[in-house]
Amino acid sequence: MGAKTEPKESKLIILSRDGVINEYRSVIADPDDWVPIEGSLDALAQLHRADFRVVVATNQPGIMQGLLTVSQLNAVNQKMDDEIIAAGGQLEAIFFCPQTPEEGCSCRKPSPVMVTDIGDRFHVRLKDVIYVGDTLNDMLAAHAAGCQPYLVLTGKGGETYADAETPNECHVRVNLAAVVRELVGQF
Repeated sequence: MGAKTEPKESKLIILSRDGVINEYRSVIADPDDWVPIEGSLDALAQLHRADFRVVVATNQPGIMQGLLTVSQLNAVNQKMDDEIIAAGGQLEAIFFCPQTPEEGCSCRKPSPVMVTDIGDRFHVRLKDVIYVGDTLNDMLAAHAAGCQPYLVLTGKGGETYADAETPNECHVRVNLAAVVRELVGQF
């Protein structure tokens, strides 16, 4: 009889949406305005093949500002999901906060609440979770939650990198594809 092999444990990775997966625009209310960053769909497919569970965490204040509805956000996210699936990837979930900074919502990044909720929902220790974002809010939320923060230079990442307030513990990479090449090579 052959040796029994244990199934590989999948890892969780949390991604910000705008500026990491797709080109940054202040508000994306129409699915036709959702444009993936070059290489991001292939990177998501690589993560899936490497048994990573992918979750999106995004602030969407345009909802409370009246610039888009939840139905419009769902349509944009559906287009994103369809394109990720067509490329061979898979999202496990999308978490979002519709509040503006002025409303003081506890789940809005830079608060770690959305990230800790993801950890609770997926039963993972956040110290084992990679968080990829392009803003200071992303890095602060990831750092406060205890994740391994990766700052990408796409979207707002270039200006975030130049910001002296970015936590020193952040790994800086050119884009999501570069992060994935590094991660997949480790597993």
